[in-house]
Amino acid sequence: MTDTSLKSASVVTPSLWQRSTKTDFIAVLVIAAVAIGLYFLFPSSLALLTRIVAIMLLVLSIDLVTGFAGVATLGHAALFGAGAYAAGIAAAKFGITDPLLMLAIGAIAGMIAGALSSVVILRGHGLSQLVLSIAVVQLAHEGANKLSAWTGGSDGLSGIMPAPLFGLFRFDLWGRTAYVMAVVLLILVFLAVRMVVRSPFGMLCRGIKQDPLRVRAMGAPVYATLVQMYVISGAVAGLGGALSAIATKVVGLDSLSFNLSAEALVMLVLGGAGNLFGAMIGTLVFVWFEDLVSAINPFHWLTIVGALLICVVLFAPKGLTGAAMSLFARFKGGRS
Repeated sequence: MTDTSLKSASVVTPSLWQRSTKTDFIAVLVIAAVAIGLYFLFPSSLALLTRIVAIMLLVLSIDLVTGFAGVATLGHAALFGAGAYAAGIAAAKFGITDPLLMLAIGAIAGMIAGALSSVVILRGHGLSQLVLSIAVVQLAHEGANKLSAWTGGSDGLSGIMPAPLFGLFRFDLWGRTAYVMAVVLLILVFLAVRMVVRSPFGMLCRGIKQDPLRVRAMGAPVYATLVQMYVISGAVAGLGGALSAIATKVVGLDSLSFNLSAEALVMLVLGGAGNLFGAMIGTLVFVWFEDLVSAINPFHWLTIVGALLICVVLFAPKGLTGAAMSLFARFKGGRS
């Protein structure tokens, strides 16, 4: 390599690193600003906002395997529920009430659930993957229902009393501590996931999504790579489940339901797959719109939500973030 090429490489690499760092910094500022704004605008709805953050983590985890790795799944609630039940059982049955430790337990449970479910789901392709993922979440739901001595069955797991965060901040009825912890967790997970998708491992996953046969022909371990991404995705989903258990102090079978998996996938499509911002925006818009429309028309709100989704799929196939980026690019091109 010549001196000129070495100089150019040394210039380009820091430039790319600085650009990524700047983007991450701006993203953190935006997330923090929106979170602070919602805190003061809706002080009586912090419990709902915390629930939204937990679902955001679930949708982010789906984006990792679907948007970046191309694995079709409708069973990711199994990973979310594994984290929720693991954290809840640790607190209710074993007295492990430290919230950070409960989050760690949830993440580990999600990773284990991700590894086990990936062994089944990744054996199929396309439509068969969807069928296998549905079978996984249904089996997990039925298993939790049968193990009622540990999970509470259809009555739900109660008695979850998380200790004060750092021994100082109690989880009050208004949900302020839970909300602040949820926002900080979301920012940390977002930054970690951004590092994953930008890494060589993340690039390999994108290559597998585009053309798995070519990647396999190049000698890359396609199956092992997808299993690893599923494990990482399980950790994110497990954190979301554990956060939900800490915030609500109860875990129900709905955390393992097919409906949760389907709605989370809809949120991802709404926001835009393969775009971490899309996962968060889609979750916020869907839950807000669902809450607003159900309050206006409690009998036909599903019809209105369905009409919204049809419009998004037909007129913005890349989701809300994709449409916004296209409009921005068109506006920028028109001005130049």
